[in-house]
Amino acid sequence: MAKKKPKQTSSTIAQNKRARHDYFIEDKIEAGLCLQGWEVKSLRQGKANIAEAYIYLKDGEAFLSGATFTPLQAASTHVIADPTRTRKLLLNRRQLDNLFGRVNREGFTILPLALYWKQAWVKLEIGVGKGKKQHDKRADVKNKDWSRQKDRIMKNAR
Repeated sequence: MAKKKPKQTSSTIAQNKRARHDYFIEDKIEAGLCLQGWEVKSLRQGKANIAEAYIYLKDGEAFLSGATFTPLQAASTHVIADPTRTRKLLLNRRQLDNLFGRVNREGFTILPLALYWKQAWVKLEIGVGKGKKQHDKRADVKNKDWSRQKDRIMKNAR
């Protein structure tokens, strides 16, 4: 008997659009997360927010802090759910050393960009970037407006 194809739903759970607006993203890394059972159930329902989350390095490990995973109403009563607990990121030693060096020596910042499903696993897309100044943000808005105008002009010219 043929296998049924899984539903084609969006694999993205949450995005941090503010990070792309406020930082020049130089590099992206995929990391796993240490999660509890109720957190996975919440993520399946799409109840996550990483807009105010940040990543810090401590004792050679990386942690996600400030992310909110809202617990479900039907969650177990014997487990106390902490929606904003600090979660450990699963990275290779080489990746951790690279991040540590870039943050300490080169002045980069580590940011959570997106939370998504990769098959049955929850992954976090980490961005390594530098902060934008106000004039950089204005230039980005100006370029975006100009590209929209170009597209509009080209569409009307056809």
